Amino acid sequence: MKIATYNCNGVRARVDSIIEWMKKENPDILCLQEIKVETELFPYDRFEEIGYRSVVQGKKGHAGVATLFRSPVNPPDDIYPGFRDGDETEFSRILTCRWNKFYLINTYVPQGRDREHEQFQYKLEWFARFREMLEDFHKPSRKILWTGDFNVAPEPIDVYNSPGIMGHVAHTPEVFEALENVREWGFVDVFRKLHPDDEGQYTYWDYRFRGFYELNKGWRVDHMYATKSLAKLCSKIWIDRDARGLEKPSDHTFLVGEFQL
Repeated sequence: MKIATYNCNGVRARVDSIIEWMKKENPDILCLQEIKVETELFPYDRFEEIGYRSVVQGKKGHAGVATLFRSPVNPPDDIYPGFRDGDETEFSRILTCRWNKFYLINTYVPQGRDREHEQFQYKLEWFARFREMLEDFHKPSRKILWTGDFNVAPEPIDVYNSPGIMGHVAHTPEVFEALENVREWGFVDVFRKLHPDDEGQYTYWDYRFRGFYELNKGWRVDHMYATKSLAKLCSKIWIDRDARGLEKPSDHTFLVGEFQL
């Protein structure tokens, strides 16, 4: 099964390029983040035209997640939005789909804005709540894939200039610790499992700085974390860097994993 994740930075603005990529790569499942549109206005029909159905938790602004799947993948047996604790404000950031004994958690983690901003504390608390959700509703022995835009580049190798960037809300000790607390529950960073020493492997290049993509001044903030039993079934995982160069690109690109499910 080929599974991909992509922060599209506005699905309606990128729908043509997303469909072009899907036709080329034929993923079985595609997780989108930051779709920036209400659930009812998601372009379901465009994806249905190429054989994909969509589970969507939308919202205007910098939020919203969607999980797309194509035949022969059946509709999910269960769908759980948010932290499953009654807080509907998080529905647009977490979407869990279950197929038989396989769980796919599609997330758009808060960015955090600035270390002095209240949104940064919200980000740290978000990871703590995510760990609580795992403890309440899941077991590390299950086949679980947690994917999406984590807004964390967790190691020096994951950014183009770690000393210069250290202290940014996506590359600072507090978020390293917060993410590690979740990983310790039972996850493996699948990309680093298969590419432990590969430098220059990034999923995000900042729009605001001209030439960052061409010079590969990027960040690896989009991830696939799998429980150990599932991580063993990953035969291949890669970042499609070239897709960042498509017309009207997102500032992120696709991360793709292949699992022998």
